[in-house]
This record gives sequence, structure tokens and C-alpha cells, in this order.
Amino acid sequence: MGLLEGKTALVTGGSAGIGLAAAVRLATEGAHVFITGRRKAELDAAVEVIGPSATGVTGDIADLADLDRLYEAVRARGRGLDVLFANASIAALVPLEQITEEHFDTLFGINVRGTLFTVQKALPLLNDGASVILNGSTNVDVGDAALGVYAATKAATRSFSRTWANELKGRGIRVNTVTPGPTDTPALSVLSPDPEGFKQLLTTRVPMGRLGRPEEVAAAVAFLASDQSSFITGSSLYVDGGLNQI
Repeated sequence: MGLLEGKTALVTGGSAGIGLAAAVRLATEGAHVFITGRRKAELDAAVEVIGPSATGVTGDIADLADLDRLYEAVRARGRGLDVLFANASIAALVPLEQITEEHFDTLFGINVRGTLFTVQKALPLLNDGASVILNGSTNVDVGDAALGVYAATKAATRSFSRTWANELKGRGIRVNTVTPGPTDTPALSVLSPDPEGFKQLLTTRVPMGRLGRPEEVAAAVAFLASDQSSFITGSSLYVDGGLNQI
């Protein structure tokens, strides 16, 4: 029997990368997993990968009507929600002097506003004792050039997890952040015009000498989702190969 047998989970941004790996792992642990994504073809392909215990709902977390439609699908299943991995977010390399209103609004609209309303609108469906997991980033701690706006959105995410852990403790709902270091995902490959050079640069900074794998972050998500982490809330679990630790 898996760690999440009979549970219901939701992974936003579940069609690729860390989100897809997490959805696969949660399903392997016995959960029925709802996943979201903005592109239907990719979402349908992800559902095929995950298998019959997956339901895909196309939508954008920055669109509140899309979130309402997503939660209506979860509500229709009639079992509430035991695990919410608010994973969907975007990044872009833009130095300070080139930051535009559009860049700022897009990143804060998805990473901060979208995450906030993803969790807020889930509240009526979250079962007592549920686990909420937010997607963080090691960029909060290191101040990498050209990632100022992205890092600021992830600092907000980290702050949310602490506040919400306090606000939801009366229902036994735990809120934590999983904080990946550089992870080999499709999203990482499009950050730079020289993807391989960029990955090699990141690899040199990681004490373990390699990029993380989405499956390694997914394992941490499964841990935080399960009763194995029953005495952990308001925390940030780093999956970074030692990048921010040594």
C-alpha cells in the first residue's frame, strides 16, 4: 500500500518537469491526482503518462475563473482534497535595467497572485489534516543576477507558507515549501539562449556536481504530502544538492 492510498491530490503546472514528476509519484503512492496546465495537448499527454488515476483540467492559475472551474471538477469527485502541490510558476532572466511592467506583472501574477488564490480557493475542499506544499526556489537566498523579480516572487511564496501554516493549524492542515536547486527540466532549458552552457555553469556551483532530477524533488513532495512528515509545518525542505547548505 502506498503512502497516499485513497487520497486526492492536486498538482498545478503538472504537465511537465517537477509538476509532472510529482504527479506521477503521488499517483504511484495511491492518490488520485488532478493536474492543471495551460496547454491541452501537453496536459493530455501528461495524463497518459500518469495513468488512470489522473484527471487533467486545462487552465491558468492566474485566471480566477479557471481556478473556479478546476475546483468544481475536484468538488464533483466528492472526496475533497488531501494534498495540494501549488507548483505552477514561471521564471525569466531579466537584469534590473531591462525589467518591464509586463515582466513584473506576469511573474507576480502567476507566481504570487496565482499561488495565493490557488490555495485560498482550495480551502473549502481541503480535508482536515491535509497537506499544502508550495514550490519555492534557492534563488530566494543567493541573489543571482537577472533573477531579481523571480526571486522576489519566491520570497513571497516562502512567506506565505509560514503565515498559512499558522492560519490553518486549527484544522490540522500543514503548509510547507519544497525548495529545489537547479533541476534539469524543460523550463530550465529555455531560460538561456545557450541551454547547455547555462546548465554546465549551474552544475559547477552545486556541491554534488550535477543538476537535480525532477524525480528527486517529487520524492520530497511525496514525503511532505504524507503522514511521514506529520510534525513538519511552516518549513522549507531544500532539494538542492547542497547548493545553499555548504
